Amino acid sequence: METVKCNDLVWHYFKEPNADDVLKIQKKYNLHPLIIEEFSTPTLRPKATQYDDCLFLSIHIPLFDTENKTTYPAEIDIVIRKNVLITSHDKDIFQLTDFFNELKDDKVKREIYMNQSPGALLRYIIEMLLETCFPKLDHISQKLDRIENEIFAGNEKGMVFEISLVKRDVLNFRRTMKPQRSVLESLIQKEFYLIEEGLRPYYQDLIGTNIRIWNNLESAKETIESLEETNNSLLSNKLNLTMKVLTIFSAIMLPMTVYSNILAMSADIPFGKNPFGFWIHIVIMLMLSLFTMSIFKMRKWL
Repeated sequence: METVKCNDLVWHYFKEPNADDVLKIQKKYNLHPLIIEEFSTPTLRPKATQYDDCLFLSIHIPLFDTENKTTYPAEIDIVIRKNVLITSHDKDIFQLTDFFNELKDDKVKREIYMNQSPGALLRYIIEMLLETCFPKLDHISQKLDRIENEIFAGNEKGMVFEISLVKRDVLNFRRTMKPQRSVLESLIQKEFYLIEEGLRPYYQDLIGTNIRIWNNLESAKETIESLEETNNSLLSNKLNLTMKVLTIFSAIMLPMTVYSNILAMSADIPFGKNPFGFWIHIVIMLMLSLFTMSIFKMRKWL
């Protein structure tokens, strides 16, 4: 556990808390057993719950796994008491760690961000975490542009897997962000006494930021689905053209094959003793093929 303090406000920061850390914070602030349970076990859904002397929040933010190339949710458990803010997370959320270290090392920033109340500090934290989503959205947008260029450059087959990766990334991003809006709205609507009246416009602005992120995700979802449909259409068209060429080639070769098989069935091959017999049969087969091609052109199959 690490701690940073400014005036009367204290921020306790837990990264991958162990049993001793949880026990220490429970003894110090006499936290509700349900809160201690939340610290010890993962919460699948974000929520905001008010207890007698504190407010507990569980929120999720999207992080990107560079190895698997997908977005995944990282949970942050938050407790607000009078003049006390407690945060805990298991995953490596470097944005939150950097923000805490900045406050710890820079007195000026402590005076800026920790000169009011835990509710105000929480607002700054959530705002910072939401703002980190926009570079991820920009990265998704760049991948969409690259996929579009590759598709129309003739690399449809190579983009099938790339499209699947981006679709999974957008899906996981949406799954992480959608429930957060209800938590932010509850902080305003339920009138939690630890969230001051003057902070509600700022939390309303956070809801607006969440909506902007969601709108970008909706746009990315529609774009990748359209690109996938276009890519599948181009792949299907290429496959149809290939099958058409193979079918026409087989149809043109069929009369020649039939003719050669008929000759093989005959004991006395026509023109067999003619010194130019081989070339005569070649010319006959070519004429059959040309005749077949002319029929195809008349039918507009070529």
